[in-house]
Amino acid sequence: MTSVDTLFSVSSILPSDTELARVRAEILAADPCGEIFAAALRRTFDMLLDGQHTGRFRWEELHKTEKTHAGTLVEINLQRAFGFADGDRMDYSIHGIDVDCKYSQDLGRWMIPPEAMGHLCLGVWASDDAGRWSAGLFRVSEEILTKKEGNRDGKRSLTAAARRNAVHWLFEDAPLPENILLRLPEEDIDAIFASRYGTQRVHELFRRTQGRIVSRGAVATVAQQDDFMKRVRYNGGSRSALRPEGIVILGQYGNHQAVANGLGLPVPGAGESVSVRLAPWTPGHVDARWVELEGVKWVVARENDPVVEAPLLPEPRER
Repeated sequence: MTSVDTLFSVSSILPSDTELARVRAEILAADPCGEIFAAALRRTFDMLLDGQHTGRFRWEELHKTEKTHAGTLVEINLQRAFGFADGDRMDYSIHGIDVDCKYSQDLGRWMIPPEAMGHLCLGVWASDDAGRWSAGLFRVSEEILTKKEGNRDGKRSLTAAARRNAVHWLFEDAPLPENILLRLPEEDIDAIFASRYGTQRVHELFRRTQGRIVSRGAVATVAQQDDFMKRVRYNGGSRSALRPEGIVILGQYGNHQAVANGLGLPVPGAGESVSVRLAPWTPGHVDARWVELEGVKWVVARENDPVVEAPLLPEPRER
């Protein structure tokens, strides 16, 4: 995650609203790089899609009622992730200050209820398709809201000027943990989901995503089985099945992360995996990064390297 300083917009300079400044400082002290926010938003999308049971991975596949529920899930998951107390009149109490939480799929177009007037609001936007998210604070007032018309329950949105000037961004256009199934070509998606068997689908997933982080949510969506992470392991999982093809699957464990780092691959975090085909080091790999496994030097295989059975990975060991 990019450092917080590079994510602030010009409107993020310290506001004159002292309560807003205190809430802002409290949130950033807990999550200076936005990792808690990003993980909670990723969890929200994964919960809505429920890929393990539905096989869905696109926002447009959700029912209208599920999309409507997104804001409630964002509110709940952020409260759990940060440990915010319940507010007196609004959703949260942060540093003893009531804060409402609003989510929208359209940046800045949060629907503000009448009871939020005068209170602070945490506005959140996230798009799985774009792979980005933003979160900012603003004080609800008549001056920043559209005229009273249109919405039966009295909710109004920010004016265009307020969207530009009234929001004090905590994080703006930050990267969302990737839903890799949204980034693959259709031909790869078709190949992954071609088999009726979840185990075979997981094998194909790791064949086609080499060198890229694969989340447990993606594995669950492809496997559509209980204990879906078992489909990744040795003893009948993808690690065993793909080993004759020279492919290893590195996980979240400290010694696996060391292998990924040594080979110059993305380093998998909690619940993540990364697959890669390996080849024994030769003088032709003089500039390649290598790691030693089972007493042999291994490099990331080039396209013209012959297929050699992959080494066994070290027993999983946490850092």
